[in-house]
Amino acid sequence: LGGAVTGVDAAPENIAAARAHAAASGLAIDYRAGELSTLGLTGFDLVCSLEVIEHVADKAAFLASLAATLADDGLMILSCPNRTPAARLLLVEAAERLGKVPRGTHDWSAFPTPEELADLARGAGLETSAPTGIAWSPTKGLHLSEDLSLNFILTARKA
Repeated sequence: LGGAVTGVDAAPENIAAARAHAAASGLAIDYRAGELSTLGLTGFDLVCSLEVIEHVADKAAFLASLAATLADDGLMILSCPNRTPAARLLLVEAAERLGKVPRGTHDWSAFPTPEELADLARGAGLETSAPTGIAWSPTKGLHLSEDLSLNFILTARKA
C-alpha cells in the first residue's frame, strides 16, 4: 500500500524465511534480525506485535522496547491469546495434539490477560483501547468479536 515496512525478529532463521517469502511476493521489506532494544529503531507511525508477547520472557521490557520505536503520534497494535480455560483447551492442547502448531509452541501460563497486557502497556508509557476479541466460527472463520476467551487485540498510543 506504499508504506515503508520494517520487520524485526530475534531469530535470524525467521528473518531468512521472511526475506524469502517477501522476495517471492515482490515485496520490498527491510528485515532486521536481533533484539528490538539493540536495533535503534525509532519514529514508526505503526508498530504491530501480533501473537508475539506470549513467547517473550520479560514482557515489560519487550513493551518498553516496542514503545521506544513508536512515533509520538503513532499507533501500536498488539494481539495475543488470553489466559483462559478455553484458550488452554483449544489453542494449546487441541492445536498441538492435532499438529496445527508444533508441540511446545505455547505455554498457557505465559498468556497475558487483557488486564495484564493493559497494565504492562501503561508501565511502558502507553494508553490502550478496550480489547476486542478474535474469535473463530465455522461460518465466519477468524473474526473480530466481543468474545475475548481465545485471543484479543488492542491498540495503544503514547500517554
